Amino acid sequence: MRNTRNLIATVSLSVVALTGFTQEKSIIGNEKLNKYVTYFNSIDDEAVKNYIPNTEAFNWLADQAPVFECPDSVLEQNYYYRWWTFRKHLVKSPEGFIFTEFIEPVKHAGKYNSISCALGHHIYEGRWLKDNSYLKDYIKFWLYKADVGQSKQRFHQFSSWVDDAVYQNYLVKPDQRFLKEILPALDKDYEKWETERQLKNGLFWQHDVKDGMEESVSGSRKDQNQRPTINSYMYGNAIALTKIGQMFNDQALVSKYQAKAAAVKKLVQDSLWNSSEVFFETRKAKGGSSNVREAIGFTPWDFNLPDDRAEYAKAWNQLLDTAGFKAPWGLTTAERREPTFRTRGTGHSCEWDGALWPFASSQTIKGLANLLTNYKNHGKMNAKVFYKELHQYAASHVKNGKPYIGEYQDEKTGEWLKGDNPRSSFYNHSTFNDLIINDLIGLKPREDNILEIYPLIPKNQWDWFALDNLTYHDKIVTLIWDKNGKKYNKGKGFMIFVDGKQIYRSSGLKPVKVPIS
Repeated sequence: MRNTRNLIATVSLSVVALTGFTQEKSIIGNEKLNKYVTYFNSIDDEAVKNYIPNTEAFNWLADQAPVFECPDSVLEQNYYYRWWTFRKHLVKSPEGFIFTEFIEPVKHAGKYNSISCALGHHIYEGRWLKDNSYLKDYIKFWLYKADVGQSKQRFHQFSSWVDDAVYQNYLVKPDQRFLKEILPALDKDYEKWETERQLKNGLFWQHDVKDGMEESVSGSRKDQNQRPTINSYMYGNAIALTKIGQMFNDQALVSKYQAKAAAVKKLVQDSLWNSSEVFFETRKAKGGSSNVREAIGFTPWDFNLPDDRAEYAKAWNQLLDTAGFKAPWGLTTAERREPTFRTRGTGHSCEWDGALWPFASSQTIKGLANLLTNYKNHGKMNAKVFYKELHQYAASHVKNGKPYIGEYQDEKTGEWLKGDNPRSSFYNHSTFNDLIINDLIGLKPREDNILEIYPLIPKNQWDWFALDNLTYHDKIVTLIWDKNGKKYNKGKGFMIFVDGKQIYRSSGLKPVKVPIS
């Protein structure tokens, strides 16, 4: 496990200080950012302009976003493309900043074109920007303002892992006063979900459409099915509220949510695990498993819910099976052996019965990273599998030979199944840069002042990379890997800089924990 492995080194700042090695203000600079932004601007007609138009994109991103370079041009270009598109969705509303999901207005949105479906994704991605006030506004919008003056619920229009995302944001940008301010609303919101969606058996139910996953193989727009998604989200939310309660020494809150987390965990493993299929599956409203594997069966690992058992790890074998989830263009949302695979709708009606959805791909890849980082039992999974799937996910961001992110794709051809529908362009419904920073490079945020890195870059995959201008715990962090010492001329090996000073160096690219203050 990540916290106990012998290969993790704890390094003393006093020892590192003896090197006398210092860093200039920036290792990479902004030349690549400028190159990519110039290119992205040149292929965009900018039909919609929000808070940061294309003309201001470079300056804003140079100030806000970490810069990154690596030998994999597909990953590198997509890293900048996703920051460029994420910036497009920042809206300054009369009720504070929000991030939109669709670039064009859609009928099912709430105020200011707001939709809660990908809220957790937005927070995970946006936590790496320098100015956290955008996310704080956005979080408060959903907790206090989104439903005001609306004829129907907007915040609970879709399932949510907001508590988990809020806590994960805190780990990157600590602000206890903000957490304390919103904690009563988070507590009340969890209880509201229990009132609305918890069955007598203790599991949570959801319509597939309210999971943002309409027309799924196991789901229904009307049935109260017990899905791995909402139950994993509620487990993650309970764990987050437990940790926030511990932060404020609120033992009543801690006891309350520890019990809730334990109960949901047990129910998911007892009731949603199909031992004959070796997979977490939807339980039908009328009882019994759906008996079909879907990508949502990997969602429990997004929140480290499953016990560390070899039996559970075997579920990930389906990632390598062409009758499972492995397809030429990426990871499918339902197993390909399913008789009703890709049979719903016309191919243009938001089907989750097999087509590729970035929403699901980013969740699955995050779950895989957690398996490799936080568990001992990995089954057939390793860093090479992780890297290959992340690379394929990045490669899927293309349309007509140009960078593109839309709603969903054909698993064999990569065709975007919304065609040229303008609402699909720049679809902000998933993460990518969080997968680069948090999982591939492996910066693991913590409450204390230990900087923990657990890279999932396969051995001998890269000779160099740099991640620079990353704000973490109010400090600027730079990570450099230079195998031969010739790329950055700072010496050989893996180096960590904090606020311009080198605090760590090792000859190999390996997990490390090092104090930063």
